[in-house]
Amino acid sequence: METTLNKPQPSPRMLAELRQAFRLFDKDGDGSITTDELGTVMRNLGQFPSLDELNTMLKEIDIDGDGTFSFEEFVQAFRVFDKSGCGYITPSDLRAVLQNIGEDLTEEEIDEMIAEVDIDGDGRIDFEEFIACMRTEDGEDEKETSGSMA
Repeated sequence: METTLNKPQPSPRMLAELRQAFRLFDKDGDGSITTDELGTVMRNLGQFPSLDELNTMLKEIDIDGDGTFSFEEFVQAFRVFDKSGCGYITPSDLRAVLQNIGEDLTEEEIDEMIAEVDIDGDGRIDFEEFIACMRTEDGEDEKETSGSMA
């Protein structure tokens, strides 16, 4: 199991961006993210995990075992995604995390996920792009459900 202790701490700017993203995920504003809220986030990223898969993801993030994850646990989760601690998620970062939870996607599928969120076209997801993706969730959900049968 990978540890985040040896990674650099997020900058104050990155923490502010993470807090903003956390608030977008935490739909009811109770300070924690549930499996339902996590499912919404995953659907916005073009993934449609089962309830069992969502529970597995939550267990990976839920350090204190309370069945939800707090802002502190959320920051730790992003540190797991951002393997190099550089403030963005690359296709290889995303693939490694998804494989860890049992999702074995092709390179093309990973590239498509990144491309859906990658506003500036640099091939990676920075926090601004991630936050922008979450802000447009209603439009994205309509586009996803009208265009495919997942």
